[in-house]
Amino acid sequence: MTFRPLHDRVAIRRLEGEDRSKGGIIIPDTAKEKPQEGEVIAVGPGGRDEAGKLIPIGLKPGDIVLFGKWSGTEVKIDGQDLLIMKESDVMGIVDEVKVTAKAA
Repeated sequence: MTFRPLHDRVAIRRLEGEDRSKGGIIIPDTAKEKPQEGEVIAVGPGGRDEAGKLIPIGLKPGDIVLFGKWSGTEVKIDGQDLLIMKESDVMGIVDEVKVTAKAA
């Protein structure tokens, strides 16, 4: 990708939602809610404090994040639908927890 956000902004690609409900009912595209989870594609260099010092962003490309339902601005870049939002609009990073079986 040739796009790099400015300041404390990040570019996020929404992850696809579920096609079926927990009960097994197939949900049509028109009834699906927009997912609030996405993958960070690109990050800016960071914001500046009152003294002009650069404050780096705590996200990196590849992070899976949660964000608000109405956060960000939807744009289309290189044929991809992306969200551009400030780092402060991201609620958190989703870490995958590896489950290991205990020995009996």
